[in-house]
Amino acid sequence: MERRSFLKKAGVAGAAAATVSAPALAADGPTVRWRMASSFPKSLDTIFGGAEQLSRRVAELTGGKFQIRVFPGGEIAPGNQVLDVVQNGTVECGHTASYYYVGKNKAFAFDTSLPFGLTARQQNAWLYYGGGMKLMRELFAQYNIVNFPGGNTGCQMGGWFRNEVKSLADLKGLKMRIPGFGGEIMAKLGAIPQSIPGGDIYPALEKGTIDATEWVGPYDDEKLGFYKVAKFYYYPGFWEPGPNLSFYVNSKEWAKLPKDYQLAFETAAAEANLLMLAEYDAKNPQALVSLLQKGTKLKKYPADIMKAAHTEAFKLYEEEAAKNPAFAKIYAPWKKFRALEHGWFNLAELGMETFMYTNKK
Repeated sequence: MERRSFLKKAGVAGAAAATVSAPALAADGPTVRWRMASSFPKSLDTIFGGAEQLSRRVAELTGGKFQIRVFPGGEIAPGNQVLDVVQNGTVECGHTASYYYVGKNKAFAFDTSLPFGLTARQQNAWLYYGGGMKLMRELFAQYNIVNFPGGNTGCQMGGWFRNEVKSLADLKGLKMRIPGFGGEIMAKLGAIPQSIPGGDIYPALEKGTIDATEWVGPYDDEKLGFYKVAKFYYYPGFWEPGPNLSFYVNSKEWAKLPKDYQLAFETAAAEANLLMLAEYDAKNPQALVSLLQKGTKLKKYPADIMKAAHTEAFKLYEEEAAKNPAFAKIYAPWKKFRALEHGWFNLAELGMETFMYTNKK
């Protein structure tokens, strides 16, 4: 689908939000029932809620004719296998983070986030207007999937540590639950990355099986109780400056949908994408205050760790681009777009924010 057409249709999300009582799209349409496999548990209501938001809006826009039932991670498939069950048609659609599938192709990371990459706003700009959607859809087409942006957490936190990390040397031998490119970078810095499902992180941290873990941010992290067993909370999560979640649709099932049902899905996905970030931005500050009141020690990553991580990140990207054509095809235009975005945001956004945050009233 052409970018302009996609955005024109998705742009009616705001109007749909104001007229939920007027499902005018599908008065005579067929009844369609889909299943959506989520990568996330119900307890993480903001991320899981993105899929529920889409399900509600699709039903409203089609007069109840198009129903999507959402299943939490683990009920139909493990959270890191949503791509597989959508690809093979076990379910019609899914909600997940594409960097879970870098084992298939590291180019999937571009759909979510790369260390020191794009913020949430910049990621949306790249996907919707910077050619990112076209590039990602070409990749997903090889897996029988049509993808849609489906939410963003904003820049994540840098994780919970049982002991304070004062310099790069303190990472040596440290066992940290951190997947993907972030894990690869931590390994380059001397840490030992671990891959542990969300439900197993707390006991592993409590028992000392791992020394640290990353997750999302204050709102979700407080729910999981990490502050009870690891009091040092680091920032920023340099490996996830603006992680995008995605809705996946099996391409054959997508082709079967009436055009107005496709429009309803596109509109609902765009709305869910907007609302998730807004909800996190509203809830994270309150949760951080709560965590600090409970004894959490907030710490900034030492400069030597940040600089070393930045160097290793771009070494990894160049190495991957040299051996992976799919990665290279996306990396070159992504890197150019990133440079332009960083230049603009450094001028306008950072300039304004730096003044405001240092001149409080």
